[in-house]
Amino acid sequence: MDVLSLLHAGAHPGLTAFFSLHYLGLFLPAAVILFSLTPKKGKKYTLLLLSLGFYWLISGVLIGYLAASVAVLWGCGLWMNSLQKKRDIAVKAAEKPDRKAIKKKYNGYCRLIMGLAVAAHIALILVLKYSGFFLTNVNALFGTGFAIPEYLKPLGLSFFILQSVSYLVDVYRQTIPADSNPLRLLLFVSFFPQIVEGPICRYSQTAQQLWEVQPIRYENLTAGLQRILWGLMKKLVVADRLNPFVEELFTHHAGYPGWLSLLGAVLYTVQLYMDFSGSMDAVCGTAQIFGITMPENFRRPFFSKSISEFWNRWHITLGTWFRDYIFYPVTMSGPMKKLTGSARKKLGNHFGPLLAGSVALLCVWFSNGLWHGAAWHYIFFGLYHFVLILLGNCFAPYLKKANERLGFTPENKPFRVFQMLRTSALVVFGELIFRAENLAQAGGMLKAIFTNFGPLRGCYSTLKTALEASGCDVLDLLIVAVAVCIVLVVSILQEKGVEIRGSLNRKPTALRWAVWYALILFILIFGAYGVGYIPVDPMYANF
Repeated sequence: MDVLSLLHAGAHPGLTAFFSLHYLGLFLPAAVILFSLTPKKGKKYTLLLLSLGFYWLISGVLIGYLAASVAVLWGCGLWMNSLQKKRDIAVKAAEKPDRKAIKKKYNGYCRLIMGLAVAAHIALILVLKYSGFFLTNVNALFGTGFAIPEYLKPLGLSFFILQSVSYLVDVYRQTIPADSNPLRLLLFVSFFPQIVEGPICRYSQTAQQLWEVQPIRYENLTAGLQRILWGLMKKLVVADRLNPFVEELFTHHAGYPGWLSLLGAVLYTVQLYMDFSGSMDAVCGTAQIFGITMPENFRRPFFSKSISEFWNRWHITLGTWFRDYIFYPVTMSGPMKKLTGSARKKLGNHFGPLLAGSVALLCVWFSNGLWHGAAWHYIFFGLYHFVLILLGNCFAPYLKKANERLGFTPENKPFRVFQMLRTSALVVFGELIFRAENLAQAGGMLKAIFTNFGPLRGCYSTLKTALEASGCDVLDLLIVAVAVCIVLVVSILQEKGVEIRGSLNRKPTALRWAVWYALILFILIFGAYGVGYIPVDPMYANF
């Protein structure tokens, strides 16, 4: 057996799809049964073994990267904690004039340890995920002939690296204590529902919950299964049914008028939301079965009235990670504080602080784009949103005054609807760039939308031609439209503060079961699966 075969040994990629038979039909039921049979004191260890077993099945010996990361977290966290205790003792015993120097000395040691540990994690992801992209561009720019390395990357690398970095920084900041138990740290990083697609959890959010896990309760089991079922509808009925048509419209965009490129961008935005939010329903639902509350990753983003608000509602845990570990540190750094002070004097109280904030915002969105993939169109996707948010920040006070004079207040419902539609349109163009294979394809599709929209006559026949080429038909779009309307109605009620499942649970038993059976039948009848169907992997597992 060669090395490559050895690295693939034990890999079972079918488990990465939360709605596959391998996961829902085999792994999850086996996990629930095994967990239930374990005595209460041993349940945390069973959960750890299940998590490690899951990761071994999907990544084989590449689980070593995860183990090495946790070893660094454990050792460096305890090291920093020890130095912090020594610092406090030394400061308490020292004379007042010497205390500042002592603090500086020990804080410097801790900063060095944290910096080296974080750098090691960032270096790992840069080498495994981005070295090929970097060398390809170097070769293209300078005409060099560097060989492009191909590394085997463990699944979920981007997610567990960010969790690890957050732990190291939080221990350094003393917002959490260093964990002396390496097994608890390992479970925090490797918990099987969230290792592939997130959410990106903080130690303070889930570590203790996981370690103090309780026996499965009937209420948690039913609530978790209901959430998984809701995600299953989003994934199978909408996202997977749209996939062939979206693939056709992007791959062969040059052969279609621009309105089909626009339709492709709209449908891809719907597909991505249904796929990712549906997967998060499966993650949170699985965790809920075991009594674990995971942080939410979505909060009805298409009700947003600005791009900034949209990104506060979409992939929330990634956005808050960038805010806490890039935006704030850059903004509050010494050079940026000096820049803000001098800029405030020259540019005023509005534009002065915006200057330093814009530098931090640029760092966030460049990192955001690159995090999603090693390609220029991902970077451009990040910069696109940077420009939109920057323009929004710059003109916010002027737009507010203009809207007040025109009577466009937050209470004005038509204006709110306009803001939501405007924001959604901007998001759609961003997702077109995101979905495109490269910048050339994105540019070609955007150009077609505005210069080659095509005649209105014959639109239906053109649509049918594109659908047939993808193996779909008009009925597929109607089914998707019905499912999207169901999700929209539920989202509107949630936006109004209605707790859907809580309200449903207070209804008569017959009505409750009728609703869930109707949803099951809807998925069975209209879901994309069966003979001839090609399973679609979770879209965010690639990032």
